[in-house]
Amino acid sequence: MSVPELDTHDLVLVVDFGAQYAQLIARRVREARVFSEIVPRSMPIAEMLAKKPKGIIFSGGPASVHVDNAPSVDPAIYDAGVPILGICYGAQLVAQQLGGEVQRTGGGEYGRTPMTRDASLSSVLLTDFAPDANVWMSHGDAISRVPDGFVVTASTPGAPIAALECKERAVYGVQFHPEVVHTEHGQEVLERFLFDVADCRPTWTNVSIIEHAIDEIRAQVGNERVICGLSGGVDSAVAAALVHKAVGDQLTCVFVDHGMMRKDEAEQVEETFRRQFHVDLIHVKASDRFLGALTDVTDPERKRKIIGETFIRVFEETAAELSDVRFLVQGTLYPDIVESGGGDNANIKSHHNVGGLPEDMNFELVEPLRNLFKDEVRAVGEELGLPEEIVWRQPFPGPGLAVRIIGTITEERLAILREADHIVVEEIRRAGLYREIWQSFAVLPAVRTVGVMGDGRTYEYPVVIRAVTSDDAMTADWARIPYDVLERMASRIINEVPGINRVAYDITSKPPGTIEWE
Repeated sequence: MSVPELDTHDLVLVVDFGAQYAQLIARRVREARVFSEIVPRSMPIAEMLAKKPKGIIFSGGPASVHVDNAPSVDPAIYDAGVPILGICYGAQLVAQQLGGEVQRTGGGEYGRTPMTRDASLSSVLLTDFAPDANVWMSHGDAISRVPDGFVVTASTPGAPIAALECKERAVYGVQFHPEVVHTEHGQEVLERFLFDVADCRPTWTNVSIIEHAIDEIRAQVGNERVICGLSGGVDSAVAAALVHKAVGDQLTCVFVDHGMMRKDEAEQVEETFRRQFHVDLIHVKASDRFLGALTDVTDPERKRKIIGETFIRVFEETAAELSDVRFLVQGTLYPDIVESGGGDNANIKSHHNVGGLPEDMNFELVEPLRNLFKDEVRAVGEELGLPEEIVWRQPFPGPGLAVRIIGTITEERLAILREADHIVVEEIRRAGLYREIWQSFAVLPAVRTVGVMGDGRTYEYPVVIRAVTSDDAMTADWARIPYDVLERMASRIINEVPGINRVAYDITSKPPGTIEWE
């Protein structure tokens, strides 16, 4: 059975040159209600054009156009009649391939940078810019000469050609990153390209996402039975709601309690989905099995793969009891795929539901959220009528507390971390910061530190508090939690959780760190 095409929506292709910002570009395009799809730079031009894109965006990337085997595309793309926007490396590639010059500067520009727009020239992309504005830069090489027919519309101290345009060919380039929120009027730059250059229609809405997902699910599943791995988090809840809306009673949800959930979480899942929403729910209590498989395992990649495989085996056994279940629903998101080495990106960490899946599993996966970012998932959840406490729950990794214990996992360490984590979240809620912060949690390094309590020496665990702000989990900044809130957290953890004598706060952003510690 074929999957319905998205031919009712205009399409913009984002050609990925190896930067994680490619996903952010695609997300910004969707924020403008235009459907976007990321394609690898290796895709033949004929295949790209067969998708009938209204516009093509070249992403940035970590390489230089001067290195051997530099990422490239077939130059025939410029004669295809499809508007093109190059960003950062993509702009340099445009300039080089069309006869301009890109120089090694020996320096570079990184972070927030002042840009001057040439007010004497009419600019399609920079219409919303004042003569001076701040943009976000991240480049070493710089365009030094534009191709024939192009005009320079802006410059920065390290990039004499920060924006270039050729209206006749509908080819544009910007050295800065309009997709990053630190660029003033960055979204407007993308929307000028989408609407004024590519003539796209803003039809990609939450309702259209739901309608397309339902059509895909029905086409894939038909009349067969489906099980869904339900964790209680927003991703699996929205995935379950979509599948239930598509196939109704064909769906059975399975909640696997692996013993590494947050405090009282198993009871909350039961209450919410079985009693409140009357979902056909099977609760599998498998903590002993998971903990046994993780005995003496310290490597985070092994943890994730063991948990991923054990999840699948439990689902297979449960499905066998239900008889003839071929489909498994997962709440896999786009960032999961990206970080697990999807496309041209490096494997940052194998998510248990992507890189951790066994090759010989007996299920066909149903992943209705696979191409969505977290903010899109929340919006879809609200549109489906899911309650706020589910839709806006902070993300929690599938492996649970296993990837927040740095070292061997034991019952004692799980109990300590569970209590400390509960205090962190409780104080974040008390301070009115829960919706403002993307994720807030505790981490337990399996080391001991010296302390003093009651005039006596202690030798116990430290706890690290981690809290970040983000829009999509692709990038994140450490949250500036008020000192009095941090003080309450630290005081309560040390006084209320036996085994802890020290509390630290992680002030690392992403990049260079990831949100989770493992």
